[in-house]
Amino acid sequence: MRIVRLQDPPTIRVVTRTVLETLTEWFEDETAREQYIEQSGEQVVFAAFQKERPIGFVCLRPTGKDTVELAVMGVWRAYHGQGVGSRLVERARVWAKENGYSFMQVKTVRMGVYESYDRTNRFYQKLGFKEFEVMPALWDEWNPCQIYVMSVG
Repeated sequence: MRIVRLQDPPTIRVVTRTVLETLTEWFEDETAREQYIEQSGEQVVFAAFQKERPIGFVCLRPTGKDTVELAVMGVWRAYHGQGVGSRLVERARVWAKENGYSFMQVKTVRMGVYESYDRTNRFYQKLGFKEFEVMPALWDEWNPCQIYVMSVG
């Protein structure tokens, strides 16, 4: 597996679409999925490839002078638990540090609401993200937003 930074917006959108369309358990809302894909072309993106096939990606979006957001990421289900996501987040952390950021944040659905997102929460916690805030109404009442942060230093 190799991880590379993608910089060509059309290529970025193809990679994010290829991966996200295999993860409808997390990205079932087509409108939201299309928004992630469209916005990814304007973000900092690292992708994981197995031979020439994209198997995962992470998109970063600056949210302030000191903070970058892990805006969206995905890894093909067949590669879950094999370190792909961890390596993508680590590459994103290194980039954030090299580019002067102090913190990385990520938003997900609060623990205990959906089993699939409980796995996501545990993944971020395992990588060192800490609970920052729950915003119950940021998205909607069925999807309370959990914000995690980590130091990139």
